[in-house]
Amino acid sequence: MSEQIRIPVILISGAAPDANARLADAFRVMPRTAVIHHSLRDVDQGVVRRTLQLGSRDRLSVLELAHGCVSCTLREDLLTLLYTLSARPDVSRIVVRLDEGIEPEPVCYAIEHVLVNDHPVSERVWIEGVLSTVELSSWLADATGDELLADRHLGAGPDDERTLAQVLTAQAEFADVLVQTGRAPDAWTAVRTGAVLDRLAPGVPRIALDGLDGAAAAAAVPRDARRGELADMHGPVLRGQPPLDSDSGVATVLFTDPRPFHPERLHEAIDVLLDGVVRTRGRAWVASQPDVALWVESAGGGLGVGHAGGWIAAEDGPGWDEVGAERRAMASLRWHPRFGDRAQELVIITHRAAPEEITDALTGALLTDDEIAAGPEVWASYPDPFGSWHTDPCEDVEVGDSHSEAQQGHRHEEP
Repeated sequence: MSEQIRIPVILISGAAPDANARLADAFRVMPRTAVIHHSLRDVDQGVVRRTLQLGSRDRLSVLELAHGCVSCTLREDLLTLLYTLSARPDVSRIVVRLDEGIEPEPVCYAIEHVLVNDHPVSERVWIEGVLSTVELSSWLADATGDELLADRHLGAGPDDERTLAQVLTAQAEFADVLVQTGRAPDAWTAVRTGAVLDRLAPGVPRIALDGLDGAAAAAAVPRDARRGELADMHGPVLRGQPPLDSDSGVATVLFTDPRPFHPERLHEAIDVLLDGVVRTRGRAWVASQPDVALWVESAGGGLGVGHAGGWIAAEDGPGWDEVGAERRAMASLRWHPRFGDRAQELVIITHRAAPEEITDALTGALLTDDEIAAGPEVWASYPDPFGSWHTDPCEDVEVGDSHSEAQQGHRHEEP
């Protein structure tokens, strides 16, 4: 199916419901625009409420949780709806207003990879832009705090232990446009909020919600925007061109080193990524697990560690011809005679923490020269706190077919 006849989709994300609704309304008045919104505010009752707006019509549907899983319900209903609407002659654009507790990247993954009637929905639609709202009066405090989504009644179910900071930072860093509303409580907060967003979403336009119409919002998406492009966990961790100097106490720390981490010392040092840190993203390799890269993410008081796939240098890792040109180039440039493409590469955005203290703590978790000389057989005997993983049983769905089980990602959650 040619791209010219695919229907454009705008995703709206953000934790401010009023701002999200106003932005969706700005698109709704445009001809032949369908607006979809799934609300999870009654998920504790086992239901998801879906609103479909098209022209002057509003249709409310109450959905029971499929498989008892919020993610499955959203995927199965949203993807089927996108597939159906894309074939209607009275629809030329679809706006998906995400629930406040939903991050846009998994939705883009589902559109690209999950099947409806044996076809990915991306054959019918394309991501025109991801717009995330930012409530300036509270965004910085929320994005650097420890509050759980559940504390704000924004969780995706009783087992949702994500922090508000994790969701806010993920929404902002995946955006093609940041739509700002409200006012910071003071000039200092305004400056620091801007400094954080400069580093979290470098180069992403920031526009005001007041007076904004849908056409202007869509036009604000840069020509080179990612438009739902999924992050490669072995790609560059320093996206765009963020400022590397400090501004109003906000700084970016790029930690790189070819040596492996000692698993126990890394576990002891990892709290440094939670105190005074806005966001951490990147790859790590631990001596006791030399075959796989670990993906580390933190925001506010929440941190997760998961498998990011094998290193090229690993015995069972991907071959050079199995990875993209960008990864091949990066691996060639940093290839170590002993460790291959294995390397620590973490980007940490700080707002209160001292960058040198973070660097010192992470450096202290690396193997010493004597430990490196001891070799992999000794490394394998190290106690490994990262060896136990939690698996979400509802990670992949083929819509219109049976609920299938697929190989899952893994997460180690810090309390």
